[in-house]
Amino acid sequence: MITPRFYEILFERYPQARPLFGGNSSKKQQEMLQQALVSVLEHLEDASWLSSTLGALGAKHVDYGVTREMYDWVGDSLLATLAETLGDDWTANVKDQWSTAYGVIRDLMLAGVPQATATATATA
Repeated sequence: MITPRFYEILFERYPQARPLFGGNSSKKQQEMLQQALVSVLEHLEDASWLSSTLGALGAKHVDYGVTREMYDWVGDSLLATLAETLGDDWTANVKDQWSTAYGVIRDLMLAGVPQATATATATA
């Protein structure tokens, strides 16, 4: 399982991210990330699911205090984790594919931010 190492790398490189995860145990957080990654991989051919699910997830992350910059931290940490885990199998082609895939995930999640902002404004 790569998720424990992902969080080690994230917190080593970006210690300022650690407080965002205070509400969940590390094991629970690791399980949630693993489930999210598996779900995305299972729905790669379902653009509608990806758009709606990742948009909603991005909207939810606004409530956690996640900023645009933090998505880059996650992407950097995810790619580093995959590179470390895959070793010699981490080729330039694999890196490019994962970089592109994470960019799409990030963009779909960020597309949900205006929805969260509008909801917060409407309920204020």
